[in-house]
Amino acid sequence: MDTATASLATDLDRLIRRDPARRGLIGSDAERGPLCAGHLSAAIDHCVRFGQTAWILTGFYIPGGAQPAAETDGPPGAALLAATLHACGFAVRLLTDEPCRSAVTVAAELYGLPSDVVVCCPQEIDDAERWVTALLSDSSLSHVISVERVGPSHSPASWGTIRNQSSPATVFQSQVPPAHWNRCHNMRGEIIDGWTAPLHRVLERVAAERPGVRTIGIGDGGNELGLGAVSWQELRDRLSGPAAPLVPCRVATDWTILAGVSNWGAMALAAGIAHGRGCLPALQDWNRDGEEARLGELVTRGPAVDGVTRLCEPTVDGLPFLTYIQPWEGIRQRLGLD
Repeated sequence: MDTATASLATDLDRLIRRDPARRGLIGSDAERGPLCAGHLSAAIDHCVRFGQTAWILTGFYIPGGAQPAAETDGPPGAALLAATLHACGFAVRLLTDEPCRSAVTVAAELYGLPSDVVVCCPQEIDDAERWVTALLSDSSLSHVISVERVGPSHSPASWGTIRNQSSPATVFQSQVPPAHWNRCHNMRGEIIDGWTAPLHRVLERVAAERPGVRTIGIGDGGNELGLGAVSWQELRDRLSGPAAPLVPCRVATDWTILAGVSNWGAMALAAGIAHGRGCLPALQDWNRDGEEARLGELVTRGPAVDGVTRLCEPTVDGLPFLTYIQPWEGIRQRLGLD
C-alpha cells in the first residue's frame, strides 16, 4: 500500500471510531488497546488489488419494532458499498433473508442497483446449505463482506475452534445458560433465530472451502458476523449490561472493521476502495441531503426501523440524522468531495 492510501485509511479509521452509543468496543486505554487496529487498512488494500466479485451480507431484523422490520443500520451502508464496488469494476450481490428482503431491495434501488442484485438465503438449514453450494460455484468470488449482520453466539462445542480465547470454557458456561448457546441475539440479549436465516454459513463455508477468498466483517456491538475474531472474554469485558456474556458472535472474518455505527464502517471501506481504484466520482452525488432523503425513503418504503429506539423514523442506532451523518461528511471532506 502506498503512503497516500495508508494515510487515508488511518484517517478513515479515525473518523468512524467514535462511540455514541457507549457500547465500549471502540475506545482504548492504558490496559486495552484498540480492537482490530489496522484491519480497515488491510481490507482496503486487498480489495483494491484483488477485488473481482463481492458478496455483501446484511439485514438485521427487529421483531419488536413499532413496525417489525429490518433496522436502518446495515442496508444503506451495504447498498452504498455495493454501488461503489460496482462502479469500481466489481461484480456484486447483496445477500440477505426474507424478513429483511424488502428493506435491502429498497436500499439497493436507492443507490442505483438493479433489484436482482438482492439474493435471499432460505430459512431452513438444509435449503440454506444447498443455496450456499450453488453460490459457491462462482469461481470469480474474491471477497465476502458482512455489514451489520447478526451471527450465532458461542457454545462449548465451538470453543476450541475460536481464536484468542483466554478464559476456560467453564467460565463461559457459568455465565451463559445453555438456552443461549449458538443463538443469534440482539443487543438486549433477546434470541432472534426465528427471524434470522443461517446466512452465516456463507462465511463458514467460504473459510472451509475457498481459502483464496477473503472475508470482512463490519460491526459495532459484538453480536455481528466477524466479531469472532475477538475473544469472548474481551467482548464480554468491554460490553456493558447484563446481556454482555450472551451476545458475542463466534464467527470470525479475516478482517473486522469496528465502527460506532456499522454503516460508517461500510462507508469508510467504500471510500478507501474508490480512492484506490480511481473511482471517486462514483461518490460525488452521495452528499448529506441525498443521504437524508434516501434514509427517509428506506424507513417509509422498506420499511425499516431504528434498531435502538425501534421506531419507524429516519434515525440510526438512536442518533438523529445530523449526528449520524457526521462521519460521512468527514470522509467526503477528506476525499475532497465537499
